[in-house]
Amino acid sequence: MAFELARNITTGQYIPTGSWVHRLDPRIKLVVVIALFVALSLSFTAVPTVLALGLIFAVAAAGRIPFGYVLSGLKPALPVLVLLVILQILFRGQSTPGTVVYFRWWIVNINDAALMAIAVGTLRIVAFIFLTSLMTMVMTTTELTHAIESVFGPLQRLGVPVRELALTATIALRFVPTLAEELERVMKAQASRLGEIGLRADWRPDRAARTRLPLIVPLFLTALRRGEELVLAMEARGYVGGARRNRFRQYHARPLDWAVLVLGLAFCVALLVVPWPTVPELWARLAGG
Repeated sequence: MAFELARNITTGQYIPTGSWVHRLDPRIKLVVVIALFVALSLSFTAVPTVLALGLIFAVAAAGRIPFGYVLSGLKPALPVLVLLVILQILFRGQSTPGTVVYFRWWIVNINDAALMAIAVGTLRIVAFIFLTSLMTMVMTTTELTHAIESVFGPLQRLGVPVRELALTATIALRFVPTLAEELERVMKAQASRLGEIGLRADWRPDRAARTRLPLIVPLFLTALRRGEELVLAMEARGYVGGARRNRFRQYHARPLDWAVLVLGLAFCVALLVVPWPTVPELWARLAGG
């Protein structure tokens, strides 16, 4: 019986390929990622979302990250995505004049507008997952922490503990694959003791809930033990919260970094400003052309 949780958890994994994307200034990469997050959050049509996904895959290809590995990060989120699609089909069934109704029964009302909204919403969630994973694939823990401190450093004057928040966010991201490995180890231990984990009937929600419940307590205990070990290690190295610290490595933006920043921000602005056509309008233009 094989459990491949850690292999499918891409968030928090760093892939050192040595590409030019990895060598970019981490502050520039963080600003572009934040801008793309904002653009995806404010765009509600299919074309900008597909273009953003295309940019994410283009950056992954430039960073020499395997395409299949990027897609594997979607496997743990598939049950949540399926649940969201079902809920939207059930509760997003209002018809407006001009919509084409494909199926109607009780509260279920499947029409073209609802299907398009569901598709766009699902693609946006997928883009968020890929973007978060890609950010940690091309930046180390140190680079990500320093980038967050530099970008949000002005908030320190307002009393916001930027350094502590940056360290907390980075540790949380890096702990995702660690917890996945611990969960995989617990699941293998349960299966070796003739547990019901991994059976074919796990697709049933009642059986899946019953088999996953014994995993919660050991996973929480492992997470608390790991956290305590991390605290002791930081204290042993003289870490003090709120203290001003210098950095061994200083980052200096190069012309390539500034070019990436300008192009990335221009792309995000174009996603929001350009009046992109809807899918029916795009099909009509292609058919007419």
